[in-house]
Amino acid sequence: MKDALGPSAHVDTFSRDNLPPRDQWPDLLLDGFDYPEYLNAAVELTDRMVEKGFGDHTALIGNGRRRTYKELADWTNRLAHALVEDYGVKPGNRVLIRSANNPAMVACWLAATKAGAVVVNTMPMLRAGELAKIVDKAEITVALCDTRLMDEVVACAKGSSFLKQVVGFDGTANHDAELDRIALNKPVRFDAVKTGRDDVALLGFTSGTTGIPKATMHFHRDLLIIADGYAKEVLQVTPDDVFVGSPPLAFTFGLGGLAIFPLRFGAAATLLENASPPNMIEIIETYRATVSFTAPTAYRAMMAAIDQGADLSSLRVAVSAGETLPAPVFEEWTRKTGKPILDGIGATEMLHIFISNRFDDMHPATTGRPVTGYEARIVDEDMAELAPGTIGRLAVRGPTGCRYLADDRQRDYVRDGWNLTGDSFLQDEDGRFHFAARSDDMIISSGYNIAGPEVEAALLAHADVAECAVIGIADESRGQIVEAHVVLVAGVKGDDAARQRLQDHVKATIAPYKYPRSIVFVDALPKTQTGKIQRFRLREAQG
Repeated sequence: MKDALGPSAHVDTFSRDNLPPRDQWPDLLLDGFDYPEYLNAAVELTDRMVEKGFGDHTALIGNGRRRTYKELADWTNRLAHALVEDYGVKPGNRVLIRSANNPAMVACWLAATKAGAVVVNTMPMLRAGELAKIVDKAEITVALCDTRLMDEVVACAKGSSFLKQVVGFDGTANHDAELDRIALNKPVRFDAVKTGRDDVALLGFTSGTTGIPKATMHFHRDLLIIADGYAKEVLQVTPDDVFVGSPPLAFTFGLGGLAIFPLRFGAAATLLENASPPNMIEIIETYRATVSFTAPTAYRAMMAAIDQGADLSSLRVAVSAGETLPAPVFEEWTRKTGKPILDGIGATEMLHIFISNRFDDMHPATTGRPVTGYEARIVDEDMAELAPGTIGRLAVRGPTGCRYLADDRQRDYVRDGWNLTGDSFLQDEDGRFHFAARSDDMIISSGYNIAGPEVEAALLAHADVAECAVIGIADESRGQIVEAHVVLVAGVKGDDAARQRLQDHVKATIAPYKYPRSIVFVDALPKTQTGKIQRFRLREAQG
């Protein structure tokens, strides 16, 4: 479906102006996902829920406090007033948010969305250089930042031709920062911008393998589609649910699972700034959490904790994504807990999970079947559908789909109306999909996507490094780890001290989780006759 876009409330038309050409869009299958022409997703998740009678229900739990839907609606309305009246945020302006997972981050996201802004949520681990790429790509003028994390975004703003305002908010329960103090004197009612259902509400950034960020564009309707599709059909969310999870809200997987899904159905979200397995277990035990979102590595740790007496009996479903769920983890979890663990695959481009196992249809080592509204097939390089049992490229289409902001790579992701996720899969005779491998050089470690070339660039910035190549190698607990093959400059000794120096340098240059856990010092790297490094030969040598 490639009909004309509906009306827009954006006075800053940057996002709509930079949508891909219509002939490069995926087919959008919107049957059954009917929303009014004017729609503000943040209003639907807050004020509308109060109108429906959920005002006294707990919406958010975090930093030792519970907040009801009425409190969340009032809080976000006050913040929206501040953004519009004191910081001049106009409908369509891009607003960056930098924070760990906490209620204040959710409130800022909802408030900016009510003000008609296009929100860019970012991870607290990103450095100034990484933030600058995002700011430049999306032409972001305002950043809202947890006051505990100001340094990198202030450094980014100093050198930025776009980022003019960095506003601090208090990510703790104290509400004692500039934005909070201004919002305190504002009314609790706010006439939210009447955005169009086809107005861009969110830009989700994905690094891709090149390290040049791609911005995926999501409309107000898309934020509701993932709840009204996957969360309703697969998870069967009710107001009694309490969600817990580890993915950052900056990832669309986390924003869906820890904010949109619970708020859409009157449930509660628990938010953890440090979502380590022990902290998640404590939250599950304390608040009797029912729905968990995390990666297989964390479920392994949680099963070890069950053996030590942890009580996870309140969980009714565990959702696994970020990397494929190994059959032994599936089998051990279902045996130990007696509860389902649902593997699924999503993509930032698609916003959330589009193929999943179900309560009544789950099998080890399978990703499952398409979520209602989606279609999937396995295709070859020419987009011809392959026979069952044949490994090929996963192609998918549905009510959401890839739209990159002003990016030639749109043509690579969308072909003939289908989204090509960059994954290799096969479909069995029963119609279930099975993950085979990533189709590119992306390294997936503990659910994080790490682009090898970005790590290489960080290593090459160190004076000791002459050449390097980065690959992912298999790791039992993390799925993969980053391994760097490094040629040192003449006279530098390849010892443990050098290894530590390089690891520390990478952690200081880019987000620390991207650092190479393994460094191999070599005399030379395998290359083609034209001098191109052959990373595949390094991978082959591993295995």
